[in-house]
Amino acid sequence: MSDSIKKKRFQTVVMPHLNSAFNLACWLTHNHQDAEDVVQEAYLRAFRFFDGFHGEDGRAWLLTIVRNTFYSWYQERQKLRQETAFDEQLHQAGAGDSVGQMPPDNNPEALLISKDSERQLQQALQALPLEFREVMVMRELEELSYKQIAGIVGIPIGTVMSRLGRGRKLLAAILAPDTAPQER
Repeated sequence: MSDSIKKKRFQTVVMPHLNSAFNLACWLTHNHQDAEDVVQEAYLRAFRFFDGFHGEDGRAWLLTIVRNTFYSWYQERQKLRQETAFDEQLHQAGAGDSVGQMPPDNNPEALLISKDSERQLQQALQALPLEFREVMVMRELEELSYKQIAGIVGIPIGTVMSRLGRGRKLLAAILAPDTAPQER
């Protein structure tokens, strides 16, 4: 495939999914700058290996690359942390650009409650173990099908459903610890 055809096809198939890629990377890394690095590396990898893409679902293909790039990035960071004598500060979640919407009645109190609820939900999602958080983000925020998630993560559909169920229970317990059902 010629370079100009490859570039045009890449623009058409992969570039429209930049927001989805960045959103997933933000949830995985807990940090906008790190997410930008992961997405940039993922797009470089996607372009480098684009000749091998023969499917129809560019979004799922790209999100698979973003996820794999994140895990490579994460393993490298873990290795660096073990090799250094000093502790790096952990990146804090929630220092972001979440944009709330003004409730229809323009009530400042309702807006404050809405923003607080959004912040609590983001913190609760960040508190989930990574295996649950990634499938929750893909399903609930990116609205991917179970089949797409299974393909991206490389697990059976039943495992996707199980992780979603367990993730939702954990999320409910985090958001309402006094009212969550107790497991025996």
